[in-house]
Amino acid sequence: MFGLFPFADLPAREREIKRGQHLFWRGDRVRYMHSVKWGEIQLVRHQANGAALVLQRAGRGAVVAEPSLFSPAYHCDAIASEPTLVVSVKAADLRAKLADVAFAQAWAAHLAGEMQAARLRAEILSLKTVAERLSAWLEFNTLPDRHGQWKVVAAQIGVSHEALYRELARRREMPAGLDIRQPEQRDSRERDRHRRLDSQGDPAV
Repeated sequence: MFGLFPFADLPAREREIKRGQHLFWRGDRVRYMHSVKWGEIQLVRHQANGAALVLQRAGRGAVVAEPSLFSPAYHCDAIASEPTLVVSVKAADLRAKLADVAFAQAWAAHLAGEMQAARLRAEILSLKTVAERLSAWLEFNTLPDRHGQWKVVAAQIGVSHEALYRELARRREMPAGLDIRQPEQRDSRERDRHRRLDSQGDPAV
């Protein structure tokens, strides 16, 4: 989260986005940069098989698609996953603001944090099975509070929601039970057993 946002003292406008509505489309010219005041915007790329891959979940205080500041066009679709209010400034104004040393340093620190998150995501996507990806995701995230949000998780880890639901059902049906709610409380013996089970799950692609 960028501490100087919403966009310091730059002229800004607010816009409310309905659930499922696009903030922008892939290929649109980058005229504005957006920060989320409340709600969530997801950056989505569609794979060749039709599956959606979520590249960013921009929540309260986050900047949407930061690298686009220096691009002529957006490389993803930006879609509201829930009712969302965004604060928008002209991209040209934000680029000019980077001449301010304090602002530029805060921007650089923000990008460093986003890079760490991107590396974690890339590591999860490198795993071969749905089970391995789910286990890795659970280590760093809290469980969804609504059943429908598992579809969002599926997009984040790059699998179909059907494959993810099969994996969740498999864990719930095991006699010993894989604890999908509190993975951090498993002891080392249980972790080893779960990793062996993970390696036997559905392929992620």
